[in-house]
Amino acid sequence: MNILSAYKRLREMILSPIKYIERVFFSLPHTALMASVAFSLFLLFLSATPFTIAKPKQTNITLGSSLFPTTEPTSWLSPSGLFAFGFYKEGNGFAVGTWLEADPNKKVVWTANRDDPPVSDNATLILTHGGWLLLRSPGGLDKNITDAEDSASSASLLDTGNFVLYDSNSSRIWESFDYPTDTILAGQRLPSDQDLHSSLSDADHSTGRFRLSMQGDGNLVLYPNYGSSSEIDAYWSTGIYGNQGLDISLYLNNSGQLYLVNTSDDNVQSVAESINSRNDAIVVYRATIEADGNFRLYSHTFERNGSSNMSISWSAIEDNDQCSIKGFCGFNSYCTFMDNQPQCICVPGFNFSGPVQRFQGCDRNISIEGCNGKENKSYYILPIKNVAWKESLYDTVPSYSEEDCRNECLRDCECGAAMLKDDKCMKLTLPLLYGRRDLSDPTTTFIKIGIGSSTTTTNATGNVSNGNGNFSNATEVVKYYSKKKQRMEILIVCIVLASFSLTVFVVSAFLIYRYQVQRYKHQAGARSIGLREEIALRVFSYDELLKATDGFKEELGRGAFGTVYKGALSNSGRVIAVKQLEKVIEEGEREFRAETRAIGRTHHRNLVRLLGFCDEGSHRLLVYEYMGNGSLANLIFKNQRRLDWTDRVRIATDIARGILYLHEDCEPHIIHCDIKPQNILMDDFWTAKISDFGLAKLLMPDQTRTFTGVRGTRGYLAPEWNKNTPISVKADVYSYGIVLLELVCCRRNVELDVADEEIILTEWVYSCFIRGELGKLLGSEELEKRMLERLVKVGLWCIQNEPNFRPSMKNVILMLEGNTDVPIPPSPASASSS
Repeated sequence: MNILSAYKRLREMILSPIKYIERVFFSLPHTALMASVAFSLFLLFLSATPFTIAKPKQTNITLGSSLFPTTEPTSWLSPSGLFAFGFYKEGNGFAVGTWLEADPNKKVVWTANRDDPPVSDNATLILTHGGWLLLRSPGGLDKNITDAEDSASSASLLDTGNFVLYDSNSSRIWESFDYPTDTILAGQRLPSDQDLHSSLSDADHSTGRFRLSMQGDGNLVLYPNYGSSSEIDAYWSTGIYGNQGLDISLYLNNSGQLYLVNTSDDNVQSVAESINSRNDAIVVYRATIEADGNFRLYSHTFERNGSSNMSISWSAIEDNDQCSIKGFCGFNSYCTFMDNQPQCICVPGFNFSGPVQRFQGCDRNISIEGCNGKENKSYYILPIKNVAWKESLYDTVPSYSEEDCRNECLRDCECGAAMLKDDKCMKLTLPLLYGRRDLSDPTTTFIKIGIGSSTTTTNATGNVSNGNGNFSNATEVVKYYSKKKQRMEILIVCIVLASFSLTVFVVSAFLIYRYQVQRYKHQAGARSIGLREEIALRVFSYDELLKATDGFKEELGRGAFGTVYKGALSNSGRVIAVKQLEKVIEEGEREFRAETRAIGRTHHRNLVRLLGFCDEGSHRLLVYEYMGNGSLANLIFKNQRRLDWTDRVRIATDIARGILYLHEDCEPHIIHCDIKPQNILMDDFWTAKISDFGLAKLLMPDQTRTFTGVRGTRGYLAPEWNKNTPISVKADVYSYGIVLLELVCCRRNVELDVADEEIILTEWVYSCFIRGELGKLLGSEELEKRMLERLVKVGLWCIQNEPNFRPSMKNVILMLEGNTDVPIPPSPASASSS
């Protein structure tokens, strides 16, 4: 007993100064290196105490070492056994990453190549004799886990959770701390202009729906991944601005303090702190942006007897305010609290897109036929109270009543919904974003609904709402009708009661029956051809598209940057168009994906929808919706029957609206760079849609012009392309002017088998216009003189040599629609020189 007592006193004498050193070092926020030394001494001492982990530990990983998904060894451990690096279970396969081994839940804190599909159980992770860390799949296919430029001599997983590669001089050449995914650990920084991206779910560690951005101006901000980096899309920030160029970073120290530091390690602002005074246990801190969009600071406490616990030290968003997370609910759904829990609810006329309901948002439960700008009987308006959305508006009009706002949206083809707020009617385009219900918010939202749609809305727990937020059992169905339909029914009843005529009754009943039958047939036909639009871009594998196109068998067309093939998705049978890009392989992967995702966020009835993409090795493909009626080029150059004037004006206006959306209404703004009839496609309803964004140029915020290499097609290029001057949206206006004149005359800009004065269309048109002989442009075609003159003048203004003389696309639309006079255009000068 005396010996044991003496041992305990000796142990306490050794332990006390170490505890003191730890407290002193960890209390200094700017001495991260000294804190790491003290922490290592503490862990070394504790490794001799009863706190142990049963697995063997490997401090130095030598060349030739291998790991396997299902047979030992499956991972490499840190010296104390706190962390492990290797294979972990992901879905039906395995992924490579780092996790907290001592935690009962094996919390994953870093994932390699997180957006790659899981590998099978016969894969191998190997640090080759040549010094490369490779993931080797069956068949000898190797993929680098790191992007280290030099070969390694050894590797190690540190007790901080950092996986490091060393060269022959023991210098670090790569470390996982420089490439965080959704988590930073104690001792790790998130540098300026870098992001953390949430995982898709707790079981799927691929890139999710939210990001934490350490901005260059020093502000730490939470955004939804599909939103822009603007204030309207942010839902939490530290509120620090004006530090541009000071290289502010986010740092989590070994004491659980989370704060912003500058290059001198000065504390710019504290973000959070984990209060933990335990000196007899190991505490591991991590800060994670979660799949639900919240950013949380955690502490994991490990006792020497083997027990452990995890606690949340701090959250950016309080649990009772989760509906403030923009994107918490998906597109076309809104967040509300039920039983103190956030729930996602589809707006009336929409159903959840898939099993992961609030993540995937909602789609219309019935398709709506094409809109003609008049009062259409295919849809009506239904209000929901106390729900507001992101103001993704394209028009705002004064409104003093709900009826005015309802009618404004009902007769506007582009309007998917409208918000009545502060006596203003804000018309919104679909999809609706960031919906949130607040009983104190007087906003009323008007949703455009297809006749025949279910107007009940379902939340994530299966309850039904009547659109006003009042829930009942799912078996209860609440019907809504437009006021116009109610008035019609009342009128019919009054006529029947007033006439007492059996003949009138029979005729009325017959007409009503016939109308209902015809409407049912129309809706059934619309449902049969309606294709549900995907809201988010889908990442396709090359093998999936190879199978969908039957080995790229049926060619639809060929352009300067690739070939388009027809295909069909195996899981849904949906017909698609797959563009195989051939001349952009040299572009960086990050730039390609950034441009693709920006274009994928465009949603407009006059743009061909980009459904997804493939970026696998050297294979880069774009997947679009299939357009069944071909291109405008076939329609005006190869069709024996010329379009009538109504169709020409409609198509010209469709194209102009699509370009206007690219130039002014989408974020970031887009210069198409290749407007031509071959890139104007016609859908099943003969609506013109702009395609081929492979050449598009994205404009950054506040940017109106950009330098870029020559893009586009000869004959449609604006003169400034050849002058080495900045390119603006006016380059698209010029191309549109050429297309407009081709559409008017139903011929190409340059044709050789005609009279000499007619070879260049733009010169011939201007000559005929000046001489008052526009009839020559149409030959024997019936003349619509006023309309012809209007279209020609608009086209001539668009092809002016000086970009400043060309109108904006907004003014082009006003002139086409006759809402403004078109002045006499000057000579296009060198319009044909390009």
